[in-house]
Amino acid sequence: MNWFRNVLGRIYAVYGLLLFVLTMLIVFPIVLVASRLKDPAGTRLFQQMGRVWMFFYMPLIGCPVKRKGVHYFKKSESYVVVCNHNSMIDVPVTTSAIPGVSKTLAKAEMGKIPLFGIMYRIPGIMVDRKDEQSRKNSVVQMKEALAKGMHVLLYPEGTRNKTDFPIKSFYDGAFALAIDTQKPMIPALLFNTRKILPAAGTSFWAWPHPIEFHFLPPIPTEGLTRQDLPTLKEKVFTLMWKYYCEHS
Repeated sequence: MNWFRNVLGRIYAVYGLLLFVLTMLIVFPIVLVASRLKDPAGTRLFQQMGRVWMFFYMPLIGCPVKRKGVHYFKKSESYVVVCNHNSMIDVPVTTSAIPGVSKTLAKAEMGKIPLFGIMYRIPGIMVDRKDEQSRKNSVVQMKEALAKGMHVLLYPEGTRNKTDFPIKSFYDGAFALAIDTQKPMIPALLFNTRKILPAAGTSFWAWPHPIEFHFLPPIPTEGLTRQDLPTLKEKVFTLMWKYYCEHS
């Protein structure tokens, strides 16, 4: 029956893509308005629209999103949110499901895609990882976003996890940002997105599955210095690894 599942998976992928494009055209006028507003107003409007969009779109493709731990976000605080990364579908899920207004680091080349790219540029802080000056500018922009009361979402694994391990090793960037700004960190775990759109394997294939997005209690960074970075990174990694294994 593998061949039958493969065929159905490809049909489902076409359905999901077509529905995404059709619904994107409906919300695109609001996207254009949001693109002309300064932050945080532009990102706020975009994400408010995105929440409504994904509220309908995700159940329509058989992938409803259930959140847990939203109460950890205080309205008066901005956080550095670190999340595991298993699939391309992680991006629309996290962008719409994190409470409040949030920015995220995004590849510069994604922002150049016609029509679709504008939806990356509004909530995204664009960076060319091969350009040192671009990387420095992205750090400045992330700090500015936090100062304006927006959260910053980062995937500390760097890229999608294509390994057999629950979580890949972390890079330093998210933890350096939290320490430098003295902002608390909120670890977040996505479950089942790899089952929907695998990071590796069959191309243009997908399968419906419910998604869970869990937020863990904030981890304070007040008083920490760069010398504490390895300890903080290990603490968050261990916490997320253990939680993922216990709840997956």
